[in-house]
Amino acid sequence: MAATLSKKPMTGMKDILPEEMEIRDYVIGIIKETYGNFGFTSIETPCVENLANLNCKAGGENEKLIFKILKRGEKLRIDEAKSEEDLTDGGLRYDLTVPLVRYYSNHANELPAPFKALQMGNVWRADRPQRGRYRQFMQCDIDILGEATNLAEIELILATTTTLGRIGFKNFNIRINDRQILKAMAAYSGFAEETYDQVFIILDKMDKIGRDGVASELLEAGFPKESVDKYLALFEGMEAADDALAYIGEKLSGVLPEGVMESFQEIINSVEATKGDFFELVFDPTLVRGMSYYTGTIFEIDMPEFGGSCGGGGRYDKMVGKFTGNDVPACGFSIGFERIILLLLESGFKVPKAGKKIAYLMEKGLSSEKLCEVMAKAQAERESGNQILVARMNKNKKFQKEQLTAQGYEEFCEFYREELKK
Repeated sequence: MAATLSKKPMTGMKDILPEEMEIRDYVIGIIKETYGNFGFTSIETPCVENLANLNCKAGGENEKLIFKILKRGEKLRIDEAKSEEDLTDGGLRYDLTVPLVRYYSNHANELPAPFKALQMGNVWRADRPQRGRYRQFMQCDIDILGEATNLAEIELILATTTTLGRIGFKNFNIRINDRQILKAMAAYSGFAEETYDQVFIILDKMDKIGRDGVASELLEAGFPKESVDKYLALFEGMEAADDALAYIGEKLSGVLPEGVMESFQEIINSVEATKGDFFELVFDPTLVRGMSYYTGTIFEIDMPEFGGSCGGGGRYDKMVGKFTGNDVPACGFSIGFERIILLLLESGFKVPKAGKKIAYLMEKGLSSEKLCEVMAKAQAERESGNQILVARMNKNKKFQKEQLTAQGYEEFCEFYREELKK
């Protein structure tokens, strides 16, 4: 007897029902329209990338979560394999940044400078599934390549926040920091450069374990108490200061590269001068971001109703050079698409309609002439902007209407074989 096939999707992946799909399509439309207004153009890259690209030491912890793909055809020689490299040469992309950089490196001579790219597509990570986190999920990225000034950061923040505002999100924060400030704080405190990443991994836990917890973990990791105390004193000083940026800028004078603080302040001032009142831009000296490819400004979307990050990004000026040998300034911002869809679903969000959703229910056995009349009427209604569903009438008409009402249909037109049944 043949084994019963599974009805459920693979762990960490999900089927998308029509009600959710309608919201997803609506949000995608707003994203593309709004980003298009900011001059971003859509591109698409393959879902499968060369494994060497995915393992280029730029993806941080995500490189441990790659869905790897076996070699194909004659290249797959399982009986001769001595290592994983003998079996695999490709993998499903874990984000859209690595494919974008490869794409740009391959087509730079054909693209405008600077190049403003919009990508929307699925990515895959062999992660532990949880609320708002799946193993297959859609990312929505905008990136600017070839712009060395802070105009890139300003445009990315304004484009992303404008998009979120158009979708309907209010009262969220954009947390912002700079990797150069992070490194300067570590250098000022006496940490060795080769330990910075370890220090930042621990710092990233401050919102969960507090300043004392960070101190304990740094000491347990073997860092000198003098350095730990000096490091945490910077955070205490910023917390107590009227102007945290001015305070840390003064403390790091001579350690922080020239112009970094001025450029960072200019980003904040420019966004504050042009933004609406539906979000706040907040300097967060504990913001780290997990990707090791970030070289400058970093930012995250913080939505209180989700209880965590709903997107983020930053500057990554050294990635193109991994492919071409020549560095190109680059900066990107990604919306956590799946998480904002989850928030919309949980809030009972309904897609706004210019017209009505009307269901035409036809009794079985309707004559051909009558069917033609119904279809012609439906077409006329669609042309006027209404959404018309034409369906056969079920025996349990009441239940059918209840289902359609749940889908947003607000009017019903019934068509019978005999006029007297109306």
